[in-house]
Amino acid sequence: MKVNTLGKKINNLSIICVTGQMAAGKNYVCSQLEELGWLATDLDLTAHKAIELCTKEILESFKGEAERSGILIQNSDGSVNRRNLGRLLFKNPPLLARQESIIYPKITELTKEFVAQNQNKKIILNATVLFKTPELMNLCDAIVFVKAPFFTRLIRARNRDHLPFRQILRRFYAQKSLVKEYKKTGKEIIFVQNF
Repeated sequence: MKVNTLGKKINNLSIICVTGQMAAGKNYVCSQLEELGWLATDLDLTAHKAIELCTKEILESFKGEAERSGILIQNSDGSVNRRNLGRLLFKNPPLLARQESIIYPKITELTKEFVAQNQNKKIILNATVLFKTPELMNLCDAIVFVKAPFFTRLIRARNRDHLPFRQILRRFYAQKSLVKEYKKTGKEIIFVQNF
Protein backbone atom coordinates (compact mmCIF):
# COMPACT_ATOMS: atom_id res chain seq x y z
CA MET A 1 0.00 0.00 0.00
CA LYS A 2 1.20 3.52 -0.75
CA VAL A 3 1.27 6.27 1.88
CA ASN A 4 -1.46 8.29 0.15
CA THR A 5 -4.02 5.47 0.40
CA LEU A 6 -3.26 4.67 4.04
CA GLY A 7 -5.61 7.34 5.44
CA LYS A 8 -8.72 5.59 4.09
CA LYS A 9 -7.62 2.21 5.42
CA ILE A 10 -7.18 3.44 9.01
CA ASN A 11 -9.95 6.05 9.11
CA ASN A 12 -12.07 4.08 11.62
CA LEU A 13 -9.19 3.39 14.04
CA SER A 14 -8.37 5.35 17.23
CA ILE A 15 -4.78 4.43 18.14
CA ILE A 16 -2.15 2.98 15.82
CA CYS A 17 1.50 2.09 16.08
CA VAL A 18 3.63 3.38 13.20
CA THR A 19 6.82 1.36 13.03
CA GLY A 20 9.49 0.11 10.66
CA GLN A 21 13.20 -0.38 10.37
CA MET A 22 15.76 2.42 10.65
CA ALA A 23 15.34 5.13 7.97
CA ALA A 24 12.23 3.52 6.43
CA GLY A 25 10.33 6.80 6.79
CA LYS A 26 8.22 6.45 9.93
CA ASN A 27 8.37 10.18 10.63
CA TYR A 28 7.32 10.98 7.07
CA VAL A 29 4.30 8.68 7.32
CA CYS A 30 3.38 10.21 10.68
CA SER A 31 3.58 13.72 9.20
CA GLN A 32 1.27 12.69 6.35
CA LEU A 33 -1.24 11.25 8.82
CA GLU A 34 -1.02 14.38 10.98
CA GLU A 35 -2.20 16.35 7.94
CA LEU A 36 -5.31 14.13 8.07
CA GLY A 37 -5.94 15.00 11.73
CA TRP A 38 -3.96 12.34 13.59
CA LEU A 39 -1.80 13.28 16.59
CA ALA A 40 1.62 11.59 16.75
CA THR A 41 3.93 11.06 19.67
CA ASP A 42 7.51 9.97 18.99
CA LEU A 43 8.51 7.33 21.53
CA ASP A 44 12.20 7.95 20.81
CA LEU A 45 11.68 11.40 22.33
CA THR A 46 9.66 9.85 25.15
CA ALA A 47 12.61 7.52 25.78
CA HIS A 48 14.93 10.54 26.00
CA LYS A 49 12.59 12.05 28.61
CA ALA A 50 12.49 8.73 30.48
CA ILE A 51 16.30 8.60 30.54
CA GLU A 52 16.35 12.14 31.90
CA LEU A 53 13.86 11.22 34.63
CA CYS A 54 15.77 8.02 35.49
CA THR A 55 19.28 9.54 35.31
CA LYS A 56 20.34 8.67 38.85
CA GLU A 57 19.25 5.04 38.57
CA ILE A 58 20.88 4.62 35.14
CA LEU A 59 24.20 6.10 36.23
CA GLU A 60 24.27 3.93 39.36
CA SER A 61 23.28 0.82 37.45
CA PHE A 62 25.93 1.10 34.71
CA LYS A 63 28.78 2.93 36.43
CA GLY A 64 30.92 -0.20 36.93
CA GLU A 65 30.52 -1.55 33.40
CA ALA A 66 31.17 1.88 31.92
CA GLU A 67 34.38 2.35 33.92
CA ARG A 68 35.64 -1.12 32.99
CA SER A 69 34.92 -0.38 29.31
CA GLY A 70 36.50 3.05 29.46
CA ILE A 71 33.23 4.69 28.37
CA LEU A 72 32.10 7.93 29.99
CA ILE A 73 28.30 7.78 30.39
CA GLN A 74 27.87 10.99 32.40
CA ASN A 75 28.12 14.46 30.90
CA SER A 76 29.75 17.33 32.80
CA ASP A 77 26.27 18.69 33.66
CA GLY A 78 25.33 15.39 35.35
CA SER A 79 23.06 14.16 32.55
CA VAL A 80 23.38 10.78 30.82
CA ASN A 81 25.50 10.74 27.67
CA ARG A 82 23.01 8.75 25.58
CA ARG A 83 25.40 8.08 22.71
CA ASN A 84 28.07 6.61 25.00
CA LEU A 85 25.45 4.68 26.96
CA GLY A 86 24.27 3.22 23.66
CA ARG A 87 27.83 2.18 22.80
CA LEU A 88 28.00 0.34 26.13
CA LEU A 89 24.59 -1.32 25.94
CA PHE A 90 24.05 -2.39 22.35
CA LYS A 91 27.02 -4.75 22.39
CA ASN A 92 25.69 -6.48 25.47
CA PRO A 93 22.11 -7.89 25.50
CA PRO A 94 21.97 -8.41 29.31
CA LEU A 95 22.97 -4.77 29.89
CA LEU A 96 20.42 -3.63 27.31
CA ALA A 97 17.74 -5.67 29.08
CA ARG A 98 18.70 -4.02 32.37
CA GLN A 99 18.39 -0.57 30.78
CA GLU A 100 14.99 -1.48 29.33
CA SER A 101 13.80 -2.62 32.76
CA ILE A 102 14.65 0.85 34.07
CA ILE A 103 13.20 3.05 31.33
CA TYR A 104 10.33 1.05 29.78
CA PRO A 105 8.03 1.46 32.79
CA LYS A 106 8.63 5.24 32.63
CA ILE A 107 8.03 5.26 28.84
CA THR A 108 4.77 3.38 29.42
CA GLU A 109 3.70 5.83 32.12
CA LEU A 110 4.49 8.92 30.01
CA THR A 111 2.79 7.49 26.92
CA LYS A 112 -0.36 6.52 28.81
CA GLU A 113 -0.49 10.07 30.18
CA PHE A 114 -0.26 11.41 26.60
CA VAL A 115 -3.10 9.11 25.48
CA ALA A 116 -5.26 10.11 28.47
CA GLN A 117 -4.72 13.80 27.75
CA ASN A 118 -5.81 13.33 24.12
CA GLN A 119 -8.76 10.95 24.47
CA ASN A 120 -10.83 12.56 21.72
CA LYS A 121 -8.07 12.45 19.11
CA LYS A 122 -6.76 9.78 16.76
CA ILE A 123 -3.33 8.89 18.12
CA ILE A 124 -0.14 7.56 16.53
CA LEU A 125 2.51 5.88 18.66
CA ASN A 126 5.64 6.30 16.52
CA ALA A 127 7.96 3.58 17.81
CA THR A 128 10.42 1.04 16.45
CA VAL A 129 10.08 -1.57 19.21
CA LEU A 130 6.64 -0.97 20.72
CA PHE A 131 6.20 -4.76 20.91
CA LYS A 132 8.61 -4.64 23.90
CA THR A 133 5.95 -2.75 25.90
CA PRO A 134 2.86 -4.99 25.76
CA GLU A 135 0.83 -2.55 27.84
CA LEU A 136 1.24 0.11 25.13
CA MET A 137 0.90 -2.40 22.29
CA ASN A 138 -2.48 -3.42 23.70
CA LEU A 139 -3.73 0.16 23.29
CA CYS A 140 -3.24 -0.04 19.52
CA ASP A 141 -5.96 -1.00 17.06
CA ALA A 142 -3.42 -1.83 14.34
CA ILE A 143 0.22 -1.60 13.33
CA VAL A 144 1.34 0.44 10.32
CA PHE A 145 4.67 -1.04 9.23
CA VAL A 146 6.65 1.30 6.98
CA LYS A 147 8.95 -0.37 4.46
CA ALA A 148 11.55 1.05 2.09
CA PRO A 149 14.23 -0.55 -0.11
CA PHE A 150 17.49 -1.45 1.64
CA PHE A 151 19.73 0.96 -0.31
CA THR A 152 17.23 3.80 0.06
CA ARG A 153 17.27 3.26 3.82
CA LEU A 154 21.07 3.03 3.85
CA ILE A 155 21.51 6.37 2.05
CA ARG A 156 18.81 8.06 4.17
CA ALA A 157 20.44 6.84 7.39
CA ARG A 158 23.89 7.97 6.26
CA ASN A 159 22.65 11.44 5.23
CA ARG A 160 20.52 11.88 8.34
CA ASP A 161 22.75 10.47 11.09
CA HIS A 162 26.25 10.82 9.57
CA LEU A 163 27.22 7.47 11.06
CA PRO A 164 29.79 5.09 9.55
CA PHE A 165 28.22 2.53 7.22
CA ARG A 166 29.44 -0.27 9.52
CA GLN A 167 27.43 1.16 12.43
CA ILE A 168 24.33 1.67 10.26
CA LEU A 169 24.53 -1.91 8.99
CA ARG A 170 24.84 -3.16 12.58
CA ARG A 171 21.60 -1.32 13.44
CA PHE A 172 19.91 -2.68 10.33
CA TYR A 173 20.93 -6.20 11.35
CA ALA A 174 19.62 -5.68 14.90
CA GLN A 175 16.20 -4.80 13.43
CA LYS A 176 15.96 -7.66 10.93
CA SER A 177 13.25 -9.50 12.92
CA LEU A 178 10.88 -6.56 13.49
CA VAL A 179 8.05 -7.92 11.33
CA LYS A 180 8.25 -11.30 13.06
CA GLU A 181 8.10 -9.65 16.50
CA TYR A 182 5.07 -7.54 15.54
CA LYS A 183 3.28 -10.59 14.11
CA LYS A 184 3.53 -12.17 17.56
CA THR A 185 1.32 -9.37 18.96
CA GLY A 186 -1.69 -10.66 17.02
CA LYS A 187 -2.51 -7.13 15.85
CA GLU A 188 -3.41 -6.34 12.24
CA ILE A 189 -0.32 -5.19 10.33
CA ILE A 190 -0.77 -2.74 7.46
CA PHE A 191 2.33 -2.54 5.29
CA VAL A 192 3.13 0.81 3.68
CA GLN A 193 5.75 1.24 0.99
CA ASN A 194 7.74 4.49 1.33
CA PHE A 195 10.07 4.85 -1.65
